[in-house]
Amino acid sequence: MNTMLHMGALALTAVAASYLGVAIIRCWASRAQMLDVPNERSLHTRPTPRGGGLAIVVVVLVLAWLAALSNPAFSWRAIVALTLGAVLIAGVSWWDDLRPVSFWVRLLVHALGACVAMAGIGIIREIGMPFGIDHASGLTSLPLGWLGFPLTLVWIVGLTNAYNFMDGIDGIAGGQAVVAGVGWAILGWIGGQPLVGVVGLLIAAASLGFLGHNWPPARIFMGDVGSAFLGFAFAALTVRASQSNPVFVLAGIALIWPFVFDAVFTFARRLCRGEKIWAAHRSHLYQRLVISGLSHAQVSGLYIGLAMLGLVWAVVLVQGWSYLAVTVAIVALVAALSLWAWTCQRERSRRLLT
Repeated sequence: MNTMLHMGALALTAVAASYLGVAIIRCWASRAQMLDVPNERSLHTRPTPRGGGLAIVVVVLVLAWLAALSNPAFSWRAIVALTLGAVLIAGVSWWDDLRPVSFWVRLLVHALGACVAMAGIGIIREIGMPFGIDHASGLTSLPLGWLGFPLTLVWIVGLTNAYNFMDGIDGIAGGQAVVAGVGWAILGWIGGQPLVGVVGLLIAAASLGFLGHNWPPARIFMGDVGSAFLGFAFAALTVRASQSNPVFVLAGIALIWPFVFDAVFTFARRLCRGEKIWAAHRSHLYQRLVISGLSHAQVSGLYIGLAMLGLVWAVVLVQGWSYLAVTVAIVALVAALSLWAWTCQRERSRRLLT
């Protein structure tokens, strides 16, 4: 009971601190003219303050350290590595919010932050698979061997950037963070991993406080500082959790599968078309849905619903309910294909009307 009350108080503190912090940043950004001005690739129509995600970064890291000081079960090596990696990535992203930074400079710092984190939390050594031969857990694993290091690096750097790319409309990145954070809080409790659970809870709570300012119509944007940090954090939590149970690799992907699917699908589509994959664009599925006539709230709500399906998927994976996990995976696959088909259908209809 005391633990539950402590976690509840921690979550409420994070929500309140984030909401207040975003309000302060919003006032400062407006006065400093730190605005996201609409251009031909934007999906908003008026200059809007950015950088509100800085509050999420500060709240999560500060409260995580306070929780660590009162919980001897936390790994100091892990929390130090996660903090240093997060500060590197949030730092270069905040710099990019203030003035543009070269894509390659950001990518180099992202890789450095990932390596720092990996030094303290480890790498993905194996991937737990459904339909295993271990009847106690219903799982077996796929060893990665020497591929573990490069795959972990690509996973952390890739998700850091993918989450940033997906932060293009009001409420979508914050909404996904709330659902995935709650998911990690649940998985951390199920798996007996207090660091994972507490950080997940803090991310969910801080993101909820941010959404108080960002739900459509947004009064402030997250900025690269928030979206890159969240992508890094969710990737790192997956790596950390996988050290005790390899099924957490699939569970971590399941928690943010709408973003992973949209980012990978769009990346592959642009690559096949010979486009510059690092250049700004409006060809993500969520962007195409908004262009086709849906509101930011409708599209963000749709992605939040898909993320909730991923939360269920992650829980049944970790619980070892293999047949149910595969059933949910099939539902998610159908949902992904339906999202793509529906997007194409709306685009055709819009072209016919114009």
